[in-house]
Amino acid sequence: MAGSPTARRRRLAIELKRLREESGLTCSQVGKELDWSSSKVSRMETGQGRVQASDVDALCRFYATAEELRDLLKSLARESKTKGWWHAQGDAIPAWFSVYVGLEQAVANLRSYQGEFIPGLLQTSEYAAEQCRAWVDHTLEDVQRMVEVRMRRQELLTREDAPDLWAVIHQSALVHVIGSHQVMARQLERILEIGKLKNVTVQILPFDAGAYPTTGSYTILGFPEQEDPDLVYREGLTDSVYLEEPKDVTLYAKAFDHLRALALSPQRSALLITRLLEEHSR
Repeated sequence: MAGSPTARRRRLAIELKRLREESGLTCSQVGKELDWSSSKVSRMETGQGRVQASDVDALCRFYATAEELRDLLKSLARESKTKGWWHAQGDAIPAWFSVYVGLEQAVANLRSYQGEFIPGLLQTSEYAAEQCRAWVDHTLEDVQRMVEVRMRRQELLTREDAPDLWAVIHQSALVHVIGSHQVMARQLERILEIGKLKNVTVQILPFDAGAYPTTGSYTILGFPEQEDPDLVYREGLTDSVYLEEPKDVTLYAKAFDHLRALALSPQRSALLITRLLEEHSR
């Protein structure tokens, strides 16, 4: 079972939608039978807000599910109400990003392409602080809390059941000076260090790689259970987009495979990072 309340809420939503679609009914029809609004049924199927175990029980009895499945879904509803460590950070994590952090805690693998900056899971606290300070409406306290969140997120790479991370980073992110050359030198050292973990693969997409099939950074999240399909996450300035349609996820996965093929091998990437590290250290 996925290990965060956010992932459990997503799993519950997926299962409830599947049960309704297998019944051949619309949200409106289900709502009418249970004396609910169609929007309530829709919210339960999209994971918006908390879902009561009693409502899940009513739905399962309406769909005539097996008792074992009914108990599982009710358990998911109860467990999805618990709070993860990231919820204690308040405004340091915007609501739209809190969902991502919750899902990230439950993944089996991550495939990430970053074209402008070092991925958050590979950042040093100094680099992260410089990035967070670039937001003009953040106080020093906000920056500190945001950095703490980013550092806490990185713990998943070294935990006992750590997910696999495959990161493709454009070379421009390595030469773009954030903070100072000293900050960048320590940042590149950090990438080399984390890249030695057996569950982490880092490739650099060099300037001379030619054309490549992407228009921005994104992450593909893969989950341990077949019932939890992969999804694509893209982040903006004030919100984020999750793509879950199989055709969309497949397209991004193919694009990522293309990026991996164009990028330097992990060994040659490490050599390039080392060379750039020396340049930043001068």
